[in-house]
Amino acid sequence: MTEQPGRRERKKAATRQKIADTALRLFAERGYDAVGIREVAAEADVAVTTLFSHFSSKEALVFEQGEDFEQRLVRAVTDRQPHEMLIPALRREIHAMVQHCTADGAAPLWRMIEESPALRQYEESMRQRHARSLATAIAADLDLPQTTPACSAIARFVVDAFSVARETDDPQTAVDEIFRMIEAAWAVAGATPPTRESVVV
Repeated sequence: MTEQPGRRERKKAATRQKIADTALRLFAERGYDAVGIREVAAEADVAVTTLFSHFSSKEALVFEQGEDFEQRLVRAVTDRQPHEMLIPALRREIHAMVQHCTADGAAPLWRMIEESPALRQYEESMRQRHARSLATAIAADLDLPQTTPACSAIARFVVDAFSVARETDDPQTAVDEIFRMIEAAWAVAGATPPTRESVVV
């Protein structure tokens, strides 16, 4: 009997989560550099090829929610209400992300990333990818050329706001402070209308 699409997707998601959870547990117990891909696959009871069908690299195991982060930023732009202003919509999403990533138990993960040059480099490349996707979404949503500098700059500021805020003693206040600067910069740029209903006619 052929598996139903919904069940198949759930099984894939469960396998992906199991691999990520196993990897993070092993990294926490023994250190990131001391654990190999084959060990993660064996502990998760999957083939190495299965692991790589879900994660492109060892670094990607640590940033299991990176794709979700990117999609949430894009949806904050594309799925916001017609009357909702762009920057507040992004601020709300960054607030939620920062709250999740600074919850109890998250500190060891961020310490591991800070202590690994490979993970820091991967995180930076991931931030650049997120910023490009967000810039494209902003430009498309407001009917602007994809190369509009203001869209690229604001997207980088928004993505970096997450990283800066989560490293502070008061992340939520930091988000608000950073976004006041972002909103001022966006207003000075004056390149786009403030709400979707301004362009959806």
